[in-house]
Amino acid sequence: MNVEQHDIGVSQVAAAIAEPARTKILCSLMDGHARTSTELAAIAEVSASTASAHLAKLKESALVRLHVQGRHRYYSLADKRVAQALEALMVLGQNAAPTFNSRTPDRLQFARTCYDHMAGTLAVLLHDRMIEAGWLLETDEQVYQLSESGEALFEGLGVEVKDLSALRRRFACPCLDWSMRRPHLGGSLGAALLQTAIKRKWVTQDLDSRALALTALGRKELNVRFGLALPIENRQIERSQPATAPSGSVHTR
Repeated sequence: MNVEQHDIGVSQVAAAIAEPARTKILCSLMDGHARTSTELAAIAEVSASTASAHLAKLKESALVRLHVQGRHRYYSLADKRVAQALEALMVLGQNAAPTFNSRTPDRLQFARTCYDHMAGTLAVLLHDRMIEAGWLLETDEQVYQLSESGEALFEGLGVEVKDLSALRRRFACPCLDWSMRRPHLGGSLGAALLQTAIKRKWVTQDLDSRALALTALGRKELNVRFGLALPIENRQIERSQPATAPSGSVHTR
């Protein structure tokens, strides 16, 4: 792709995202769920016909993917790169100030999904704890490696570290958290950590938003396994009885 084609591609994608209703649609799909055009119309606060036109534009720009199951049609983000781009734009979109004060709602700020990995205060604290403990090793190439003790930690959780390393995506990397302005853990390791947390019922995932809720079991396990003592003020976000749909599942109302 030459420079002129590259510029045109950027402007086309930017134009597709820039329309407010399309932005709402894209952000609503960042939790990994697929949704119908009817649901997305309600989220974007537009008519069904307008939503269909927006979805056609997003599909044409390779930002969303259409899934057909019998008579039903669902839409999801095209892939994780779209979610990463949206997260980066959210950081740029907030006004810079000498002291950063997040305007993110408390539930989303504490814990949420960033496509296939965890974001928010909880994810940033986990990231910092793994660096501090020497489980996660920083390199000069914006990638992380696990130390021997780090590998043992994740393998003890049932994560096949060697299998993750063989995937055609970055194993572990910093992902700038738009509400905290500090990195959380991305890459295949970050995705595996979120799936482990959901499977072990440390967190529950909302059906209709990106929010994650920490359970009482999760608070205990994160303290025991990671040595992460969470602030008292986050207790009101806990749930004792998890009820959730797995990340990446197709969701209908």
